[in-house]
Amino acid sequence: MQDRRNLLARAAGRPRDAGRRKALALLGALGTLVPARHAMGAPGGLPSNTGHADASPEWDKLRAKLYGDRKVDAASGRVQLIAPLRAAYGASVPVKIVSKLAQTPELYVKRVVLLVDKNPSPIAATIELTPELGQADFETRLRVDEYSHVRVVAELSDGTLHTDARYVKTSGGCSAPPNRDALHLIGKTVFKLPEGAKPGATNLAEVTVIHPNDTGFELNNQTVMFIPPHFVRSIKVSYADKLLFDADLDFSLSENPTLRFHFVGRPGMQELRAEVEDSKEQRFVGRLPVQPGMAAAT
Repeated sequence: MQDRRNLLARAAGRPRDAGRRKALALLGALGTLVPARHAMGAPGGLPSNTGHADASPEWDKLRAKLYGDRKVDAASGRVQLIAPLRAAYGASVPVKIVSKLAQTPELYVKRVVLLVDKNPSPIAATIELTPELGQADFETRLRVDEYSHVRVVAELSDGTLHTDARYVKTSGGCSAPPNRDALHLIGKTVFKLPEGAKPGATNLAEVTVIHPNDTGFELNNQTVMFIPPHFVRSIKVSYADKLLFDADLDFSLSENPTLRFHFVGRPGMQELRAEVEDSKEQRFVGRLPVQPGMAAAT
Protein backbone atom coordinates (compact mmCIF):
# COMPACT_ATOMS: atom_id res chain seq x y z
CA MET A 1 0.00 0.00 0.00
CA GLN A 2 2.77 2.43 0.94
CA ASP A 3 4.57 1.82 -2.37
CA ARG A 4 1.45 2.69 -4.31
CA ARG A 5 0.78 5.82 -2.27
CA ASN A 6 4.34 6.90 -2.93
CA LEU A 7 3.44 7.13 -6.65
CA LEU A 8 1.40 10.24 -5.88
CA ALA A 9 4.12 11.58 -3.59
CA ARG A 10 6.71 11.16 -6.32
CA ALA A 11 4.46 12.84 -8.88
CA ALA A 12 4.13 15.82 -6.55
CA GLY A 13 7.82 15.81 -5.66
CA ARG A 14 7.20 15.77 -1.89
CA PRO A 15 6.94 13.29 1.02
CA ARG A 16 3.66 11.42 1.34
CA ASP A 17 2.94 12.85 4.80
CA ALA A 18 2.96 16.49 3.60
CA GLY A 19 -0.27 18.43 4.19
CA ARG A 20 -3.12 17.72 1.82
CA ARG A 21 -3.43 21.34 0.72
CA LYS A 22 0.28 21.55 0.04
CA ALA A 23 0.08 18.39 -2.04
CA LEU A 24 -2.77 19.78 -4.11
CA ALA A 25 -0.90 23.03 -4.64
CA LEU A 26 2.13 21.15 -5.89
CA LEU A 27 0.04 18.97 -8.16
CA GLY A 28 -1.82 22.03 -9.42
CA ALA A 29 1.06 22.71 -11.76
CA LEU A 30 0.19 19.46 -13.52
CA GLY A 31 -3.52 20.00 -14.07
CA THR A 32 -7.03 20.45 -12.53
CA LEU A 33 -10.17 18.24 -11.52
CA VAL A 34 -13.88 17.22 -10.24
CA PRO A 35 -16.51 15.50 -7.75
CA ALA A 36 -19.36 13.10 -8.63
CA ARG A 37 -23.05 12.53 -7.99
CA HIS A 38 -23.78 9.02 -9.26
CA ALA A 39 -22.62 5.78 -7.68
CA MET A 40 -23.01 3.33 -10.53
CA GLY A 41 -20.00 1.86 -12.26
CA ALA A 42 -19.48 2.74 -15.89
CA PRO A 43 -21.84 0.69 -18.07
CA GLY A 44 -20.39 -1.76 -20.55
CA GLY A 45 -20.28 -0.79 -24.19
CA LEU A 46 -19.20 2.81 -23.70
CA PRO A 47 -18.73 4.76 -26.93
CA SER A 48 -15.21 4.30 -28.16
CA ASN A 49 -13.23 7.53 -28.25
CA THR A 50 -10.16 6.67 -30.31
CA GLY A 51 -7.28 8.60 -31.78
CA HIS A 52 -6.54 10.73 -28.72
CA ALA A 53 -3.54 8.96 -27.19
CA ASP A 54 -1.37 12.05 -27.72
CA ALA A 55 1.19 13.26 -25.24
CA SER A 56 0.61 16.34 -23.11
CA PRO A 57 2.93 18.51 -21.02
CA GLU A 58 1.27 17.18 -17.87
CA TRP A 59 1.75 13.56 -18.92
CA ASP A 60 5.38 14.17 -19.88
CA LYS A 61 6.07 15.37 -16.33
CA LEU A 62 4.07 12.59 -14.68
CA ARG A 63 5.66 9.88 -16.79
CA ALA A 64 9.16 11.06 -15.92
CA LYS A 65 8.38 11.22 -12.20
CA LEU A 66 6.52 7.89 -12.04
CA TYR A 67 8.49 5.74 -14.47
CA GLY A 68 11.80 7.50 -15.11
CA ASP A 69 13.36 6.33 -18.36
CA ARG A 70 11.36 3.07 -18.55
CA LYS A 71 9.58 2.51 -21.85
CA VAL A 72 5.81 3.06 -21.68
CA ASP A 73 4.43 1.37 -24.80
CA ALA A 74 1.43 3.13 -26.37
CA ALA A 75 1.31 0.92 -29.48
CA SER A 76 1.22 -2.64 -28.11
CA GLY A 77 -2.56 -2.80 -27.74
CA ARG A 78 -2.18 -4.75 -24.47
CA VAL A 79 -4.55 -2.36 -22.68
CA GLN A 80 -7.45 -0.20 -23.89
CA LEU A 81 -9.22 2.73 -22.25
CA ILE A 82 -12.84 3.41 -23.21
CA ALA A 83 -14.35 6.80 -22.36
CA PRO A 84 -16.80 9.28 -23.89
CA LEU A 85 -15.41 12.10 -26.02
CA ARG A 86 -17.90 14.46 -24.35
CA ALA A 87 -19.22 13.91 -20.83
CA ALA A 88 -22.39 15.67 -19.77
CA TYR A 89 -21.36 15.83 -16.12
CA GLY A 90 -17.70 16.29 -15.27
CA ALA A 91 -18.19 14.92 -11.76
CA SER A 92 -19.19 11.48 -13.04
CA VAL A 93 -17.34 10.44 -16.19
CA PRO A 94 -17.61 6.69 -16.96
CA VAL A 95 -14.42 4.91 -17.95
CA LYS A 96 -13.58 1.30 -18.70
CA ILE A 97 -10.17 -0.38 -18.68
CA VAL A 98 -9.97 -3.40 -20.99
CA SER A 99 -7.01 -5.74 -20.75
CA LYS A 100 -5.98 -7.73 -23.82
CA LEU A 101 -4.18 -10.27 -21.64
CA ALA A 102 -5.62 -13.20 -19.66
CA GLN A 103 -4.66 -13.25 -15.97
CA THR A 104 -2.48 -16.36 -15.68
CA PRO A 105 0.30 -17.11 -13.18
CA GLU A 106 2.80 -17.09 -16.06
CA LEU A 107 1.97 -13.57 -17.24
CA TYR A 108 -0.62 -11.15 -15.88
CA VAL A 109 -1.39 -7.48 -15.28
CA LYS A 110 -0.01 -6.80 -11.82
CA ARG A 111 -0.65 -3.05 -11.54
CA VAL A 112 -2.97 -0.54 -13.20
CA VAL A 113 -2.63 3.23 -12.79
CA LEU A 114 -5.53 5.46 -13.87
CA LEU A 115 -4.70 9.13 -14.44
CA VAL A 116 -6.40 12.39 -15.40
CA ASP A 117 -3.70 14.69 -16.73
CA LYS A 118 -5.19 18.04 -15.67
CA ASN A 119 -6.73 17.13 -12.33
CA PRO A 120 -5.08 18.65 -9.23
CA SER A 121 -4.69 15.06 -8.07
CA PRO A 122 -3.93 13.38 -11.41
CA ILE A 123 -3.43 9.84 -10.08
CA ALA A 124 -7.02 8.70 -9.60
CA ALA A 125 -6.28 5.07 -8.77
CA THR A 126 -3.39 2.66 -8.42
CA ILE A 127 -4.64 -0.92 -8.39
CA GLU A 128 -2.56 -3.98 -7.51
CA LEU A 129 -4.01 -7.06 -9.28
CA THR A 130 -3.66 -10.82 -8.87
CA PRO A 131 -4.35 -13.75 -11.26
CA GLU A 132 -7.41 -14.56 -9.11
CA LEU A 133 -9.34 -11.94 -11.10
CA GLY A 134 -9.24 -14.06 -14.23
CA GLN A 135 -9.71 -10.92 -16.31
CA ALA A 136 -8.04 -7.56 -15.63
CA ASP A 137 -10.92 -5.29 -16.71
CA PHE A 138 -12.21 -2.48 -14.51
CA GLU A 139 -14.95 0.13 -14.77
CA THR A 140 -15.47 3.21 -12.63
CA ARG A 141 -16.47 6.88 -12.76
CA LEU A 142 -14.07 9.81 -12.54
CA ARG A 143 -14.08 13.50 -11.73
CA VAL A 144 -12.65 15.52 -14.63
CA ASP A 145 -12.30 19.26 -14.06
CA GLU A 146 -11.47 20.48 -17.56
CA TYR A 147 -10.76 19.16 -21.03
CA SER A 148 -8.06 16.58 -20.40
CA HIS A 149 -6.48 13.30 -21.41
CA VAL A 150 -7.51 10.35 -19.26
CA ARG A 151 -4.90 7.58 -19.24
CA VAL A 152 -4.25 4.07 -18.06
CA VAL A 153 -0.84 2.49 -17.56
CA ALA A 154 -0.77 -1.29 -17.10
CA GLU A 155 2.34 -2.94 -15.70
CA LEU A 156 2.70 -6.65 -16.47
CA SER A 157 4.33 -9.25 -14.27
CA ASP A 158 7.30 -9.26 -16.67
CA GLY A 159 7.92 -5.57 -15.87
CA THR A 160 6.74 -4.12 -19.20
CA LEU A 161 4.54 -1.01 -19.24
CA HIS A 162 1.61 -0.47 -21.64
CA THR A 163 -0.65 2.57 -21.95
CA ASP A 164 -3.71 3.96 -23.68
CA ALA A 165 -5.44 7.35 -23.44
CA ARG A 166 -8.58 9.21 -24.44
CA TYR A 167 -9.24 12.95 -24.60
CA VAL A 168 -12.41 13.82 -22.66
CA LYS A 169 -14.24 17.10 -23.11
CA THR A 170 -15.99 18.20 -19.92
CA SER A 171 -15.56 20.82 -17.21
CA GLY A 172 -16.76 22.09 -13.85
CA GLY A 173 -16.57 18.86 -11.90
CA CYS A 174 -14.15 20.09 -9.27
CA SER A 175 -16.63 22.47 -7.67
CA ALA A 176 -19.79 20.38 -8.19
CA PRO A 177 -21.24 19.68 -4.73
CA PRO A 178 -21.94 16.05 -3.85
CA ASN A 179 -25.31 14.79 -2.69
CA ARG A 180 -25.20 15.19 1.09
CA ASP A 181 -28.56 13.60 1.89
CA ALA A 182 -27.10 10.24 2.96
CA LEU A 183 -24.17 11.23 5.17
CA HIS A 184 -25.47 8.84 7.84
CA LEU A 185 -24.69 6.00 5.42
CA ILE A 186 -21.02 6.93 4.92
CA GLY A 187 -18.96 3.76 4.68
CA LYS A 188 -21.75 1.39 3.74
CA THR A 189 -20.10 -1.02 1.32
CA VAL A 190 -22.25 -3.02 -1.09
CA PHE A 191 -21.45 -5.79 -3.58
CA LYS A 192 -23.52 -6.66 -6.64
CA LEU A 193 -23.33 -9.53 -9.12
CA PRO A 194 -24.90 -8.07 -12.29
CA GLU A 195 -24.88 -11.45 -14.07
CA GLY A 196 -25.10 -13.87 -11.15
CA ALA A 197 -22.37 -16.34 -10.15
CA LYS A 198 -21.04 -19.49 -11.81
CA PRO A 199 -18.27 -21.77 -10.48
CA GLY A 200 -15.26 -22.20 -12.73
CA ALA A 201 -16.23 -19.15 -14.80
CA THR A 202 -15.12 -15.53 -14.80
CA ASN A 203 -17.90 -13.61 -13.04
CA LEU A 204 -18.69 -9.90 -13.14
CA ALA A 205 -19.03 -8.04 -9.83
CA GLU A 206 -19.06 -4.50 -8.53
CA VAL A 207 -18.39 -2.91 -5.18
CA THR A 208 -19.73 0.51 -4.15
CA VAL A 209 -18.85 2.56 -1.08
CA ILE A 210 -21.41 5.16 -0.02
CA HIS A 211 -19.23 8.22 0.49
CA PRO A 212 -19.31 11.89 -0.61
CA ASN A 213 -15.65 11.72 -1.73
CA ASP A 214 -15.27 15.43 -1.00
CA THR A 215 -12.39 16.99 -2.91
CA GLY A 216 -11.81 20.06 -0.74
CA PHE A 217 -12.81 22.30 -3.65
CA GLU A 218 -16.60 22.30 -3.19
CA LEU A 219 -18.32 25.24 -1.51
CA ASN A 220 -20.95 24.76 1.17
CA ASN A 221 -23.92 26.73 -0.19
CA GLN A 222 -24.99 27.80 3.30
CA THR A 223 -21.69 28.74 4.93
CA VAL A 224 -19.92 29.70 1.67
CA MET A 225 -16.91 27.85 3.08
CA PHE A 226 -14.96 25.09 1.40
CA ILE A 227 -16.03 21.59 2.43
CA PRO A 228 -12.95 19.83 3.87
CA PRO A 229 -11.59 16.94 1.78
CA HIS A 230 -12.91 13.54 2.84
CA PHE A 231 -12.65 10.64 0.41
CA VAL A 232 -12.14 6.91 0.11
CA ARG A 233 -8.43 6.18 0.27
CA SER A 234 -8.38 2.43 -0.40
CA ILE A 235 -10.54 -0.58 -1.28
CA LYS A 236 -9.10 -4.07 -0.82
CA VAL A 237 -11.23 -6.92 -2.20
CA SER A 238 -10.82 -10.65 -1.64
CA TYR A 239 -12.80 -13.73 -2.62
CA ALA A 240 -12.63 -17.11 -0.86
CA ASP A 241 -9.91 -15.60 1.36
CA LYS A 242 -7.71 -14.86 -1.67
CA LEU A 243 -6.82 -11.31 -2.67
CA LEU A 244 -8.37 -10.08 -5.93
CA PHE A 245 -7.09 -6.51 -5.93
CA ASP A 246 -5.90 -3.75 -3.65
CA ALA A 247 -6.79 -0.24 -4.88
CA ASP A 248 -5.18 2.94 -3.58
CA LEU A 249 -7.56 5.78 -4.51
CA ASP A 250 -7.87 9.54 -4.48
CA PHE A 251 -10.71 12.04 -4.82
CA SER A 252 -10.45 11.92 -8.61
CA LEU A 253 -12.94 9.06 -8.31
CA SER A 254 -16.56 10.13 -8.18
CA GLU A 255 -18.87 10.37 -5.22
CA ASN A 256 -19.90 6.91 -3.97
CA PRO A 257 -16.89 5.30 -5.68
CA THR A 258 -17.67 2.11 -7.56
CA LEU A 259 -15.31 -0.45 -9.05
CA ARG A 260 -16.62 -3.07 -11.46
CA PHE A 261 -14.32 -6.09 -11.74
CA HIS A 262 -14.16 -9.87 -12.32
CA PHE A 263 -13.38 -12.95 -10.24
CA VAL A 264 -13.15 -16.68 -10.94
CA GLY A 265 -16.02 -18.54 -9.24
CA ARG A 266 -15.25 -21.41 -6.87
CA PRO A 267 -17.40 -24.38 -5.79
CA GLY A 268 -19.48 -24.06 -2.63
CA MET A 269 -20.39 -21.00 -0.60
CA GLN A 270 -17.59 -18.44 -0.68
CA GLU A 271 -17.41 -14.81 0.42
CA LEU A 272 -16.58 -11.58 -1.36
CA ARG A 273 -15.07 -9.19 1.17
CA ALA A 274 -14.06 -5.53 0.88
CA GLU A 275 -11.92 -3.66 3.38
CA VAL A 276 -12.24 0.12 2.98
CA GLU A 277 -10.34 3.03 4.50
CA ASP A 278 -10.99 6.73 3.98
CA SER A 279 -8.86 9.86 4.38
CA LYS A 280 -10.01 10.28 8.00
CA GLU A 281 -8.72 6.76 8.75
CA GLN A 282 -12.23 5.43 9.16
CA ARG A 283 -12.46 1.74 8.26
CA PHE A 284 -15.42 -0.13 6.83
CA VAL A 285 -16.09 -3.71 5.72
CA GLY A 286 -18.52 -5.09 3.14
CA ARG A 287 -19.36 -8.77 2.59
CA LEU A 288 -21.37 -10.85 0.16
CA PRO A 289 -21.76 -14.65 0.51
CA VAL A 290 -21.54 -16.05 -3.02
CA GLN A 291 -23.43 -19.25 -3.81
CA PRO A 292 -22.87 -20.84 -7.24
CA GLY A 293 -26.01 -20.38 -9.29
CA MET A 294 -26.95 -17.12 -7.57
CA ALA A 295 -29.27 -14.97 -9.64
CA ALA A 296 -28.12 -11.61 -10.88
CA ALA A 297 -28.18 -8.89 -8.24
CA THR A 298 -30.00 -5.70 -9.23
